[in-house]
Amino acid sequence: MSSENEPAGGGAQGAPPPEQLALIRESVRRAKAPRAKPRTWRGAALAKELPVARVLVDKGVLHLDRYFDYAVPEELDADAQPGVRVRVRFGAGRHRVREGRREGGGLIDGFLVERLAESDYSGPLAALAQVVSPEPVLTGELLGLARAVADRYAGSLADVLQLAVPPRNARAERRPSPEPLPPPRAPEPGSWERYERGTAFLESLASGGAPRAVWNALPGPGWADELARAVAATLASGRGALVVLPDGRAVARADAALTSLLGQGRHAVLTADAGPEKRYAQWLAVRRGAVRAVVGTRAAMFAPVRDLGLVALWDDGDDSHSEPHAPQPHAREVLLLRAAQDKCAFLLGGWSCTVEAAQLVESGWARPLVAARDQVRAAAPLVRTVGDGDLARDEAARAARLPTLAWQAVRDGLRDGPVLVQVPRRGYAPRMACAVCRAPARCRHCSGPLAAQDSASALRCGWCGHEENGWHCPECGSFRLRAQIVGARRTAEELGRAFPAVPVRTSGREHVLDTVPGTPALVVSTPGAEPVAEGGYAAALLLDGWAMLGRPDLRAGEDALRRWIAACALVRPQTAGGTVVVVAEPTLRPVQALVRWDPVGHAVRELAERAELGFPPVSRMAAVSGRPEAVAGFLRTSELPPEAEVLGPVPLPVTAAGGPRRVGAPPPGEHWERALVRVPPGRGAALAGALKAAQAARMARGGGETVWVRIDPPDIG
Repeated sequence: MSSENEPAGGGAQGAPPPEQLALIRESVRRAKAPRAKPRTWRGAALAKELPVARVLVDKGVLHLDRYFDYAVPEELDADAQPGVRVRVRFGAGRHRVREGRREGGGLIDGFLVERLAESDYSGPLAALAQVVSPEPVLTGELLGLARAVADRYAGSLADVLQLAVPPRNARAERRPSPEPLPPPRAPEPGSWERYERGTAFLESLASGGAPRAVWNALPGPGWADELARAVAATLASGRGALVVLPDGRAVARADAALTSLLGQGRHAVLTADAGPEKRYAQWLAVRRGAVRAVVGTRAAMFAPVRDLGLVALWDDGDDSHSEPHAPQPHAREVLLLRAAQDKCAFLLGGWSCTVEAAQLVESGWARPLVAARDQVRAAAPLVRTVGDGDLARDEAARAARLPTLAWQAVRDGLRDGPVLVQVPRRGYAPRMACAVCRAPARCRHCSGPLAAQDSASALRCGWCGHEENGWHCPECGSFRLRAQIVGARRTAEELGRAFPAVPVRTSGREHVLDTVPGTPALVVSTPGAEPVAEGGYAAALLLDGWAMLGRPDLRAGEDALRRWIAACALVRPQTAGGTVVVVAEPTLRPVQALVRWDPVGHAVRELAERAELGFPPVSRMAAVSGRPEAVAGFLRTSELPPEAEVLGPVPLPVTAAGGPRRVGAPPPGEHWERALVRVPPGRGAALAGALKAAQAARMARGGGETVWVRIDPPDIG
């Protein structure tokens, strides 16, 4: 008998009073009928129109790189629109069918690509489990771009969309985006007048044109304002603009320049430092059309800007533009695809010039945007060199690390402002060598390189970790060592002792400075971490140039010149007393290009040599790495194009336990090999397709060892 029929006060002990029971019954009557959980759409009615949803499931494996059809329940009909995030059951077999619909499998995320009247799949369809959000985040343009990137880099569409669409944030999604502002007025040319076709480039953007240019920027801080004016000219035409920069410091400078030129609210900043909620809110404002301009780091290359009129990339030679996650696209190539897909303007800028940029000009696809030689001489500092012959005759260089010319440049520069010292390595003494014959110091156990963390530490092997207490040179018998490459901390110590009254600041991987005051100081920095000095540096020293030029890499000369020019661009012009001393052999081509400030000429000559040797970017190349037997089996089963040429395989360096691991490097302690597959121009798509098909077939079979495939690897040795 229920408590409601019992007399007052005569109910069971602890039973609620009748008033509370009446309240509970009333609440139950007013409550809506409970909805079924997403995983229990058994027998649910289907949508009357377009009852089939084509879904891209979030399974980043190549043999599942296709769309799957699902039934659309009637209750999800309104929200299940193309571009929304959904959840679906995946992995159910044909035997798990109930009332004509497949059931079972695990819940995974995906994107609804399109709605169809019927499916070309003959079997029963599973139903959509849930529409995660009615916000359509995947536009048709973004889907087409992601597919093109996946095909170019032999990757899966799901992996590319992981890079292109940021994770959902519900609070940011519920917040409305601001109303779009009207187009601004076309900007004045400003410092673009220093370039031969600079004014015409801006006028073409403002009038709705789509010019394509490779921009060799003049040294100095003006590049950020010039980028901002290019964006403003594009916005004035009623179109959108996208600018991709290598790091957060460059984004901050471009952000400040755009805010100064256009004010607040006309552009969005997309960087990982903003946090997930703010970044997603900015991304949504771009997708909804509330903001028409985007400035950001590598991930911004996929930003869904409406009516895209300009894509711009600064310093395409920087390693940060290469995505480390599969399929590892490069921002330059993605923006080239966007320029072709959207028929918009393209601007590739930097103080230096890569071989890929030179090829764009050489092929006629883009036009050069450069300044006259008198403008270059007026903006660049004086560059002086110290070679091996100078070091041999220099008593100071034999007794210490810095030659006399470098000491004089530091002393003279400190009278007027800060002095920049660029060293190619961070830390104390990453490599040691014999002080007499310069033979590298090697470990007696494994022949690995010996290093010392500081002046009081013992030598330790960089491969096996053994400590070396009684080293002597096997070549000449000497017991004396010297730093083969001295790092930033050691250089700061030496300079601090030589100039005790001058403050010494360091900028490197652990602590990167953004700016330094214009007062006299020594700023020791690793390449890429140089802070900007107020008013520019009075002088700069580029130490151990041979270490950067001697790297066993195809891009060693190009990369050394790019890093040198980036440091020199922060120095005052020669007319203001700016001086740079580079410690490197003056006869080498990159050093000569630095002295003449001619990065374009250096890139053109490099391109001619690459064409003669058949190396990228003239050819297309892929790297296949893994265990020797896995690489051999993969290449044997791959149906490569007839023109393909296999180079190698060759052993890869063994990754030390506990040390840093580069992208695609073998796990610690494992012995891998790498083969390079090269095809002539025009056959890159065939190569990527063949490697993707071979990798997909291999994954479908399962059980094989890991094989890494990377299209156009940035470092090929």
